[in-house]
Amino acid sequence: MNRPLRGLRGRLLIAFVLVTAVATLTTGALTFREARVAVLQQSQDTIIKRLRAHVDGLAPGIAYPPTQSDLERVALEVAAAEPAQNWRVLATYRGLRATSRPQDTFAELSADMRSAVGSRRAAVFQRVRTDGRSSLVVGLPVTFGEPAERPASGVAVFLTVPQTGEQGYVDALVTAIGRAVVPALGLAVLLALLAARGVLRPVRELRRATRSIAEGHLDTRLAVNGSDELADLSHTFNETAAALEESVAELRRMEARARRFVADVSHELRTPLAAMSAVTDVLDEDAARLDPDTAMAVRLISGETVKLARLVNDLMEISRFDAGAAGLQLDDLDLAESLRRTLAARGWQDTVDTRLPGPGELRGRVDPRRLDVAVANLVGNALRHGACPVQLRLYAREMPSPADGTVWAVIEVTDSGPGIPADVLPHVFDRFYKSDTARTRSEGSGLGLSIAAENVRLHGGTVRAANRPEGDGAESGGAESGGAESGGAVFTVEIPLGKEEPEEMEEPGEKEVRET
Repeated sequence: MNRPLRGLRGRLLIAFVLVTAVATLTTGALTFREARVAVLQQSQDTIIKRLRAHVDGLAPGIAYPPTQSDLERVALEVAAAEPAQNWRVLATYRGLRATSRPQDTFAELSADMRSAVGSRRAAVFQRVRTDGRSSLVVGLPVTFGEPAERPASGVAVFLTVPQTGEQGYVDALVTAIGRAVVPALGLAVLLALLAARGVLRPVRELRRATRSIAEGHLDTRLAVNGSDELADLSHTFNETAAALEESVAELRRMEARARRFVADVSHELRTPLAAMSAVTDVLDEDAARLDPDTAMAVRLISGETVKLARLVNDLMEISRFDAGAAGLQLDDLDLAESLRRTLAARGWQDTVDTRLPGPGELRGRVDPRRLDVAVANLVGNALRHGACPVQLRLYAREMPSPADGTVWAVIEVTDSGPGIPADVLPHVFDRFYKSDTARTRSEGSGLGLSIAAENVRLHGGTVRAANRPEGDGAESGGAESGGAESGGAVFTVEIPLGKEEPEEMEEPGEKEVRET
């Protein structure tokens, strides 16, 4: 099951949302910081300017050194100058202190700020937060005389102003920024969907075109729109598809010519081979009356003519398979009787042990000629390359695949030879395959097993080769490595026969009859 967010659309959507969220939050944070600084800076400058104006206006009337009553007057008059601002004022000189409000401890004032005001001639400010409320604390040293002669007097005025209004502005700004994030994210999602649609449309077209080519439609092409990277990709895909179509067409033409050549050559050879076979048959009959050297030459020619005739017939059969001209002529047969006729026609009934069901016990619709060819090739291969005893076994099996209840006929051909080497097993059904690369000639044409496999596939069945362990009887084993430890090769053919009622089925052991 595919997860939506693991696709390209999901990744684009997440990327757009993340970028928009980061950009919005970053912009909001910078805007908030600048706006907050501007609001507080403006308020701070205004308060410091007003405090300086009031203190400078009162300074000429202050006796120096000031008394307690002078400090009280300064504190009260400065606070009274801004009644709407709710100023709290503290005036100090060495050990003397006076506040605009009785019993005001002025707890916001820190020792560091006291020290800073005592050592500087400029105003000093500090923002403090107590009990969840923000306040501005300003310290201003009082100087006497002309500006050029203003020495540090030790008299200082401290002012505390609540910044409730400014904090309200800041809170409103935070709320506005928070409200702006939601529409920005919604817009980002919309833009992401539009961008994903524009990007994914050519990707989907490319996927559909790729699948179409994989299904064999090599003339599939993409529409090229624009000049971006996706358009370049579509153009490259079209060039690749055109080159592939041309290559495949050329390969098909070459394959068709090769098949036609093989078929034509095989067909043309049949007539002279028939004449040669007739001549060699006559010569074989007179070979006993010829001198030994001539008789040996006649028998050699006769044997090679038989092999050549068999090869030509096999090539014609293979060419029909390649051309798709091979078909089935189905007939309802007693399979056991059909296998007996195959052995009898070739004189193998006394050479091959059989384990076949009784008459009429296993019937099915198969092509008798193709079944005969397949079984004859497998048995002949076992006799030529294996060792006696060779056993032919037939039984029925109900398999769960490919369809439940389907009865399959299983034919096993087993020999007692050295088995098939492990590196040869995957290639035993290949055409003209030779396990010994140094061997240039063999008794057979090298096509028998391939023809057997093709005939079985026409019936919708399968054929496989394996080795059976020593002492495993006729049961087919796994693909063990060949050699002295093997109990021989086993070829297994499975052909579907259709469905039968369960009560009509018998166990393979009950249907098999030992024959020799």
